[in-house]
Amino acid sequence: MLRSYGRKMQLSRLLKPFTKVNLTNLFSMRINEGVNKTISSNYITTYYDTKDISLEKEIHTNMLVQEDFLSENEEMSLFHEVDPYMRRLRYEYDHWDNAIHGFRETERRSWNEENQKILNRVKDIAFPPEVPKLAYVHILDLEKKGYIKPHIDAVRFCGNTIAGLSLLSSSVMRLVHDKDKNKYADILLKRRSLYIMKDAIRYEYSHEVLPEAESKFKGQIIPKDRRISIILRNEPNEEDTK
Repeated sequence: MLRSYGRKMQLSRLLKPFTKVNLTNLFSMRINEGVNKTISSNYITTYYDTKDISLEKEIHTNMLVQEDFLSENEEMSLFHEVDPYMRRLRYEYDHWDNAIHGFRETERRSWNEENQKILNRVKDIAFPPEVPKLAYVHILDLEKKGYIKPHIDAVRFCGNTIAGLSLLSSSVMRLVHDKDKNKYADILLKRRSLYIMKDAIRYEYSHEVLPEAESKFKGQIIPKDRRISIILRNEPNEEDTK
């Protein structure tokens, strides 16, 4: 409890009032009572690697990675709740939309009290309070040699924001512009981190998780092992479901 409170206090000291003037340098987010807050760009420059200045601005505006969002105990609490069911499933190598290799997945609506508090923290940061969230949380289990191919999540299934927790292993996510393949960035998703991607990053860039042989960030090998993602999304726009 004290450790969680300490992390929350540390995060709150980094928050500054949001203005349109600093939109390109600050990541807009909601926390606690839905008050619009921001995280300074000094806090978010270590987790991405790109040579494209325009993409760098879009990352500052529409993507956040918060390291150590989870404590070790919180990570294990989530893991122990989902692992018994996941181990009953077989790893698959043919996804329905050909987007994932070496995976097993499920959705979960009900969580124990401790883990529900963790997910509520994610919701408070990732989604404005008035935005309806999908009731089911997506759980994606990648084996050590598993990977996610480049894709853009279908708009008919979820809205403008995707938030994910990384359990058991770090990995590298690659963003590539849908119409300009020379516009790309690598994102380091450390174990126990939270990532949030929204708007332009969610709609205009494919995202993938690199396979073990390509798992490098700024020239450094990022060891990859079994990885479980806990993914929350908001509901799709009504017009996108028609």
